[in-house]
Amino acid sequence: MSQTITPELRRWIIEQASAGFAPEVVLASMVSSGWQESIAVAAMESTLREHLRAQAAKPVVVTPVAQVAVAQDGGVPVPDFNLSQSPRQIDAGDRMVDVIATLNHPRVVVLGNLLSAEECEALIESARPHLARSLTVETKTGGEELNPDRTSSGMFFTRGQTPEVAAVEARIARLLNWPVENGEGFQVLNYKPGAEYKPHYDYFDPAEPGTPTILRRGGQRVATLVMYLNEPARGGGTTFPDVGFEVAPVRGNAVFFSYDRAHPATRTLHGGAPVIEGEKWVATKWLREREFI
Repeated sequence: MSQTITPELRRWIIEQASAGFAPEVVLASMVSSGWQESIAVAAMESTLREHLRAQAAKPVVVTPVAQVAVAQDGGVPVPDFNLSQSPRQIDAGDRMVDVIATLNHPRVVVLGNLLSAEECEALIESARPHLARSLTVETKTGGEELNPDRTSSGMFFTRGQTPEVAAVEARIARLLNWPVENGEGFQVLNYKPGAEYKPHYDYFDPAEPGTPTILRRGGQRVATLVMYLNEPARGGGTTFPDVGFEVAPVRGNAVFFSYDRAHPATRTLHGGAPVIEGEKWVATKWLREREFI
């Protein structure tokens, strides 16, 4: 019996690839559904080749200071660095910041020397007296809740609350060409030995009833910047399970990642690995679509 590669099949292949499924998984699914392996392979290769060619032809908007990627197929603009010339360093206005590593999907950029040692220490000491068990956003109500997946202690600064906070916020805004007011206040977190944050997404789930209330304060989250304020002796890395990537916590360094839609297809599932020895301090900055109020 002959098998025909239909437009419906091509759409299905693109949907599976966009959702992050590996080619071998898609192929196995087709074969188990009755497709001949040779035809399934040919369908995948031709479909994905044409899809990638079409995506590459779509424009990206570039600003003079930094690149703001314009997502396709229903996504929203997200902040990004201007790395078009593969620079080793980028100018943050008051210091040069190192570019250590980048990924395109998910969009991840690892930075070095984003904060000075003095800024790291000042943030830790300012936050220390105000620490409490970390909460997570409760998307069913729009409030907050204790979450057993998150075993750190933390606190929030308001925007510009201390000179160090204001200086780093201005630095981030310049690097990403994203307004300071479109960011939430820093959250400083402290992880003791054994503490972790299991893999999760930072965007707000549109299917949850409390999400519309959360979005009134500035729209969706579109990017995250995790800044490392100290160095645990062992453990405590930031993990990206979908791509097998882990960032080591090095004082003054940071990891940035963006997500143009509230969907697992962004491959931004991430977590804070358990601290094995020592303790870990981080400051997290979430960026929103609009002004955060």
